Amino acid sequence: MNRYEQIALAELKRWQFEMQRPPGMFHRFSKKTQDKINALIPEKIHKGITVVIKQMIHAVLFGAKHTTAKPLKDAAFILREQKIKEKIKFYRNAAAVEGGVTGAGGVLMGLADFPLLLALKLKLLYEIASLYGIDLEDYRERVYLLHIFELAFSSAQHRNDVYRKMEHWDEKMKQMPADVAAFDWRRFQQEYRDYIDLAKMAQLLPVIGAPVGFIANYGLVKKLGSTAMNAYRMRMLEDGKDFTAS
Repeated sequence: MNRYEQIALAELKRWQFEMQRPPGMFHRFSKKTQDKINALIPEKIHKGITVVIKQMIHAVLFGAKHTTAKPLKDAAFILREQKIKEKIKFYRNAAAVEGGVTGAGGVLMGLADFPLLLALKLKLLYEIASLYGIDLEDYRERVYLLHIFELAFSSAQHRNDVYRKMEHWDEKMKQMPADVAAFDWRRFQQEYRDYIDLAKMAQLLPVIGAPVGFIANYGLVKKLGSTAMNAYRMRMLEDGKDFTAS
């Protein structure tokens, strides 16, 4: 393991510690409050939102492969991560501009930000996976990609559960069901919605919508990029994978 890989491994260990840290008092209180609010929302609305998010993510997730480069082969780890950091920077800045523009456009434009931001996030994940040499033709790798999304945008308690699902993924892949339909879409959409509600609701307000949209989108995509890098490092660095021979 070279110097760069040693530094990346140290970053990974710190990230793993954070992912496994139990939720604190503030997180537990916030989650209970959000759960009470969700209980007041009619079930048919929950079901409707779940269907919409499932269809949106399914369309982007299974359509992004047509505009994503093939998995990168025969490249050193440091080169892969240099390219990945460039992608994160590009998508982070694009999302920030998009958030600022839609935030300045009032409620209707603010609502349009949701699918646009979602598409940017999922496209970024596809790019990162391909640069790590992951073949996303395998639906199980797309499920891992969804878990990365969950990990970045979930409550602390759910984050702990998702992290445990992602550990030793290459072994767990062998026992997975044959269809991505088994994925828990209801929990996925609720955790994501709860996570971004406070940040994104302010984007719909006059005057402050533009700066809120810019800052919120910048931070959300930056966090997703960092989460994705460490999630793939967890599989690759700890296994001692030889990238130049992939």
